[in-house]
Amino acid sequence: MGSLGPLHGIRVLDISRVLAGPYCTMIMGDMGAEIIKLERPGAGDDTRSFGPPFCGKETAYFFSVNRNKKSIAVDMKHKEGAHIVQELAKKSDVLIENYIPGKLGEMGLGYSQIKQIAPQLIYCSISGYGQTGPYAHRAGYDVIASGIGGLMHITGPQDGEPCKVGVAMTDLSTGLYAYGSILAAVLERQKTGRGQHIDCNLLSTQVASLVNISSNYLNAGMEAKRYGTAHESIVPYQAFETSDGYIIIGGVNDNQFRIVCQKIELEELATDPRFITNKQRVVNRKELLDLMTNRFKEKSTNEWLDIFENTGIPYGPINNMQQVFSDPQVLHNNMIQELDHPTAGRIRLPGPAVRFSESKTVDPPLSPPTLGQHTQTVLSEILHMDQDKIIQLLQDRVIQ
Repeated sequence: MGSLGPLHGIRVLDISRVLAGPYCTMIMGDMGAEIIKLERPGAGDDTRSFGPPFCGKETAYFFSVNRNKKSIAVDMKHKEGAHIVQELAKKSDVLIENYIPGKLGEMGLGYSQIKQIAPQLIYCSISGYGQTGPYAHRAGYDVIASGIGGLMHITGPQDGEPCKVGVAMTDLSTGLYAYGSILAAVLERQKTGRGQHIDCNLLSTQVASLVNISSNYLNAGMEAKRYGTAHESIVPYQAFETSDGYIIIGGVNDNQFRIVCQKIELEELATDPRFITNKQRVVNRKELLDLMTNRFKEKSTNEWLDIFENTGIPYGPINNMQQVFSDPQVLHNNMIQELDHPTAGRIRLPGPAVRFSESKTVDPPLSPPTLGQHTQTVLSEILHMDQDKIIQLLQDRVIQ
């Protein structure tokens, strides 16, 4: 039996592109919201061209954040296209966009304009730097905001250059902030009956996500450094090289440290005055890690994994993608979702990360759409547009 999801009945008009906005709306779609993804005729979302790899004519990148959505291809720069957006806004609960501030206003689609015709609408703007301020006019991408916001400065080898994180975490974190903020605004609307404007941006999300690193600086004046896989304030808490790979160990408190020392057969370290407390271990980081590093190299990763099993110590390997998607816990958590795509055939995606005891995520899920796959359906069923009008819009290339 299928599941409609806890957000069933919420309609979202998604005119965002690439990652932060689409990630937010995919999560909402997983939870049952109806997502109407508006794309440019001809080209569609930028990620439709982010390949290889391709799956047929579609990119794996586009698939990654666009399940459970309906695609409509509408030229918003055309007067008729902008009118379609306005009419859909009237019939939606949420609109999410990620244009440079002011750009949609030029089309008559800014919040102040939409509010006049759709006061119920929750209008979420995702930008690089915010709707106002000295950087508001700039285009923003994840890697830029992660640089300005400090993430790249603290990422990478201790003696190496700043590094980009392997996935666009600033984008993804912003999408999560937007998701939570939208749900909060939906609850607020139940009290007031009114929608509101939500301003999310990559830079603010990144700065807010610096957590303990920013607190160290703001409260103690401690400038951040790069530590590779290690932690600025906890030792040992990092990856160690083994004879054939790596193992990550989290000895966060003194008791865990004692257990780690026992398991690596260096019990004397637990009573050494240089290492007896976390404060001392941080101060004497190099001396301790040199001893531990040499010991971990003596056995294979699997041997160490067996040694630390059932010890209460947080530990694990560093997996590549093949290892991730064959990991028994990943498989148990049903993190591989299989979908039938209209042109690419059977595709596989990481499934939703949460499970509910009562509500369920959407089942069966909708496959990522082809460009404009639902244009005519949405216009006829939601806007009650007659077929002659739809044909005219197709001929005028307002829609696809």
